[in-house]
Amino acid sequence: MILLNPTYEYLRPVIESIPSRFETEGTTIYHLRNEIKVMETPDGKKLNVKRYHVPKGLNLLIYSWGLRKPKGLRAFEYPAILLQNGINTPTPIAYTEERSAGFLRYTYFISEQCDYPHTLYDMGNASPEQYKPMAKALAHQAATMHSKNILHLDFTPGNILWKRDADGYKFSLVDTNRMYFGPVSIDKGINNLKRMWGPKEFFILLMQHYAEERDANPQQVIAKALELRHKFWTHYQRKHDIPFKLEL
Repeated sequence: MILLNPTYEYLRPVIESIPSRFETEGTTIYHLRNEIKVMETPDGKKLNVKRYHVPKGLNLLIYSWGLRKPKGLRAFEYPAILLQNGINTPTPIAYTEERSAGFLRYTYFISEQCDYPHTLYDMGNASPEQYKPMAKALAHQAATMHSKNILHLDFTPGNILWKRDADGYKFSLVDTNRMYFGPVSIDKGINNLKRMWGPKEFFILLMQHYAEERDANPQQVIAKALELRHKFWTHYQRKHDIPFKLEL
């Protein structure tokens, strides 16, 4: 099965060939359970191709029987909602899947390759000169999304791409297969931001600006956010190395 953004109908032959070419072509930019490659079309257009791992156990039946949409399919459908609401994300191009005996195998989400050079991992050990303007811009981005009933459930540093130009900071959201569309309370919004990397002062500024953007009490928001942040990072550092100076 192939679902194709009508704008990119001319790429249908390329999309059809991706499953057979994925193993041997393209440049891998991420590879854990899923793999992301940058591949080029014959005319030189760069595509971001994410191959999702084959579901196992009960999930294999759930996805194969259509009880739940595959991750690749959600990744193809959700960007349209973001873009319609003025939230930047790479333009979706296509979704395709492989099946064997009716069971779902690999699924693929193809989008335009985003040229934003940074992720929020860059804020790990940022100086005040770096993180102060970022805190204000990121708070505005998050508050805008939440006020439009959009919650990125994996709103983590690696999924927030950014660049800075003469007009200020610009963000692009990736890995959007897990989204919530509905009212986002202040508490939900705070919880969504607890995993941000960087100096403690960056996080405090972020939450202060977020509270102001959403007409909430900054002191209450900061206190709640610091509590959630402390719980998250205390648990996280038990199992993972943290490549920045963590202040709790």
